[in-house]
Amino acid sequence: KLLCSITAQPTFNFQLSTFNFLVLSLRPIMRRFLLTYILLVIVGQLAIQAQVNPNNPYDDRIDEFGNIVDQYGNQIDPAMRPQNPDSSNVEIQGLPPKLYMWHISENLGTVTRTPADTLRLNFQNTNLTEGMTGHYNYLSNMGAPRISRIFFDRDATQEPTIFMQPYSFFFIRPNEFNFTNSNVPYTNLTYYKAGSKVNGEERFKAYFSVNANKQLAFGFNIDYLYGRGYYNHSSTSFFNAAPFISYMGERYEGTLLYSYNYLKNNENGGITDDNYVKDPEAVSGGQQSYESINMPTVMSTATSRNSDSYVFLAQRYKLGFHRDLPQEENDTLPPVQEFVPVTSFIHTMQVEWSKHKFTSEDQLKDYYQNTYIKPGVPYIVDDSTSYIGVKNTLGISLLEGFNKYAKAGLTGFISHKLSKYELMNKDSVSIDRYTENEVFVGGELSKRQGSILHYHAIGEVGLLGKAIGQFNVKGDLDLNFRLGKDTVSLIARATVSNTLPSFYMRHYHSKHFYWDDDNMDKEFRTRIEGELNIEHWKTNLKAGVENIKNYTYFNQQALPEQFGGNIQVLSATLSQDFKLGILHLDNEVTWQKSSNSTILPLPDLSLYHNLYIDFKLAKKVLSVQLGADARYFTKYHAPAYMPATGQFHLQPTNDQVEIGGYPIVNVYANLHLKRTRFFVMMYHVNDGLINRPNAFYAPHYPINPRLLKFGVSWNFYD
Repeated sequence: KLLCSITAQPTFNFQLSTFNFLVLSLRPIMRRFLLTYILLVIVGQLAIQAQVNPNNPYDDRIDEFGNIVDQYGNQIDPAMRPQNPDSSNVEIQGLPPKLYMWHISENLGTVTRTPADTLRLNFQNTNLTEGMTGHYNYLSNMGAPRISRIFFDRDATQEPTIFMQPYSFFFIRPNEFNFTNSNVPYTNLTYYKAGSKVNGEERFKAYFSVNANKQLAFGFNIDYLYGRGYYNHSSTSFFNAAPFISYMGERYEGTLLYSYNYLKNNENGGITDDNYVKDPEAVSGGQQSYESINMPTVMSTATSRNSDSYVFLAQRYKLGFHRDLPQEENDTLPPVQEFVPVTSFIHTMQVEWSKHKFTSEDQLKDYYQNTYIKPGVPYIVDDSTSYIGVKNTLGISLLEGFNKYAKAGLTGFISHKLSKYELMNKDSVSIDRYTENEVFVGGELSKRQGSILHYHAIGEVGLLGKAIGQFNVKGDLDLNFRLGKDTVSLIARATVSNTLPSFYMRHYHSKHFYWDDDNMDKEFRTRIEGELNIEHWKTNLKAGVENIKNYTYFNQQALPEQFGGNIQVLSATLSQDFKLGILHLDNEVTWQKSSNSTILPLPDLSLYHNLYIDFKLAKKVLSVQLGADARYFTKYHAPAYMPATGQFHLQPTNDQVEIGGYPIVNVYANLHLKRTRFFVMMYHVNDGLINRPNAFYAPHYPINPRLLKFGVSWNFYD
């Protein structure tokens, strides 16, 4: 049924088969057949598509309404026409697909167009937990908790809870979700595979969208990840289901999204001795190397479970008028009118509920400093906390461009958020409940039309409840101009904020970690960034500086703490791509400096280099990318990880180690044929070829050994 491009199955049957295929794929026994099934399908599709004659044998005629007609004026259904009239093989062509995707902002529901997910180059990096260019430290296994080494990439909001933030590889917010509008049903199936059934990893993603008419669309996203792990007790099992519906009319726009997420992560606390990687002979009495599965780990029964669900609604109603579009002087057809919005009324709502749970029965000695709940049974850990929040935003906007004097859009809004939390109590029986209210008022000024100058500024200030004294203002401006035959963009960004640390930085109760601090100061941040982009030269240069007062972090004891002074961070990133015929070299170099490396440690340099050849085969319909890329960062005292809280923190004073100074090299082949993308990659190909004294992505968490990865992504437009 997946070969719908060469069979005339109805759309409804295809949707049911996709759903059934998805459900079956979640069963462990079916994962064995999934790889073989997809490989057979892709081989068949490649064979068929490679024989397609790109020249159209028909002399198409178009009537005044744009319909394809025969020589007698009768309309032709392109889906029923054979590709080659002299052949008995029929290929379903269907209507030419037209689709666009967009993101939507969480506060005001602003729609921003985004390119469809048809990335051709570097598709092999899309499923790497360390990120496309290796910016993240993480705990070896796919989907494991991670933190960016690039400070300007870190999210300071810690929303919705600090427990979900380390899972940004898998868990996405409403403003990151791809909504789709298309003239034909659109489906994407993506499958990633690495290693064996004993310690390998798999991920299956399905995305579907269909329009009932030009305005109304609905669909769903399914994402299932399962990483068995190359180190003991490090498996990950994540699941996401997200149905959505949208209506994009000329007066009314509405988007509704429901996202369910369940993330289970086994915690091993890292290996017991780094010498199993650095100097295996020292711990084995002469053995030169250890397999990853034979390296003992700190924990063997601990598990973190996080569930998060949210409902997001964004809607706006526009008032305006109709006007005639310009016509040619000799045009006799009736004038065509367009709707010009003047004012819009905005409402967004988000309801979210989340739960964090950590369990363990490991008999650890001197691992935790304190035991607060049931001290008589120190080895049995059953921590949990829950959160529910409801946020509503109302706004009114005067839209840009309704006449020649309206050079910018202006919006005013007010928001209210109600948050409720449940924490454990020291008596191990009762529940501690907390309620917080926040009311903000704000405004937005934006100019998005035109091709030369754009700007956007938005700010809000706390009015009632916990919001009093808080504010957040940010803006950006870009200037675009021609320089010879090239396009140059100059971009400036600035942010000023004064925000209260998140609830879980002020309150948390568990067996071994227990804190309450309502006297924390607000964190004051200012950031200024500049960016230069030269399209023809493939040059992008970004530089910025941020100052932080009352920086809030997890200290050497994995407890929240504030630094009352100021910390400055300087950062600059240069991206420069070179091309000589089919040979390409893409480069990214990031330099950053922290004024207090004890409180805020950062690597001085982070590098990414990608050397490849890019060419086409089979009458230029098969794109091929062959190459190798490398990631590298300088040595530094990277944040350690505490399984009991799921947070990265400063390394303990009695356990200071450096990571970095070690390259990670991957070799890959990346192919793209019409609707199909496929890659094969040897990950960490340099494993064992050079010394591995610092082959860690986090303290005591070694990098995965060399393994073969592949992936396939297939788009369907019918």
